[in-house]
Amino acid sequence: MRRADRLFQIVQKLRGGRLVTARQLAEKLEVSERTIYRDIADLQSTGVPIDGEAGVGYILREGFDLPPLMFTRDEVVALVAGARLITAWGGASMARAAEEAIIKIGAVLPKEDRPRITNTHIHASGTNISDSARALIDVAENAAEQCRVLSITYTDLEGKDSTRDIRPLGLWFWGKVWTLICWCELRNDFRTFRIDRITKVEKADRIFRQERGKTLADFYRRVELSETPHTEARAS
Repeated sequence: MRRADRLFQIVQKLRGGRLVTARQLAEKLEVSERTIYRDIADLQSTGVPIDGEAGVGYILREGFDLPPLMFTRDEVVALVAGARLITAWGGASMARAAEEAIIKIGAVLPKEDRPRITNTHIHASGTNISDSARALIDVAENAAEQCRVLSITYTDLEGKDSTRDIRPLGLWFWGKVWTLICWCELRNDFRTFRIDRITKVEKADRIFRQERGKTLADFYRRVELSETPHTEARAS
């Protein structure tokens, strides 16, 4: 969970006028009590009216509410267009989350601004992306976030299969094709693989550390220096 999301959840769980202990918050949010103490202090420093102390518990004073979201017309269009693109071309979990995000945005917009969502005439068709590709996008995105090694079977442009362990770093979308940027342990170098050519993927029971020279920033740096990395799968 991102820290911003955790802070929001702390405020939500302190609502209702009841005393909540740091241990209860830590258990619900799956973090340490030390993290909760630090988050509470940060919230208090920004003006959130939380009373209490460590070892006793915390309570949110009545009358506090989060400010409403305010979007300009262009911001609403951008959010709706982005959500529709993800719904059409993203992973399965991404697509569901994008649809839910639009519903939430509509719920917090002032009534007079809600038609902006339905009046955004930007749409996308995702008929060319398979369910298996959607599922693989989710797996790759989660593995990159968790720094978890993946074992993949890949079919190259010549129809040859290879199996290798990779460190997923990020995903690129080329309009109709997704590619996975990774550090390939077999080649000991950066590689990019087309999602639609990965025929099998398994999560290895290994976590990788961000090592100097093997990160996404290092990949981008190499691209900027025009040292084009070898690409196992061209977007053709």
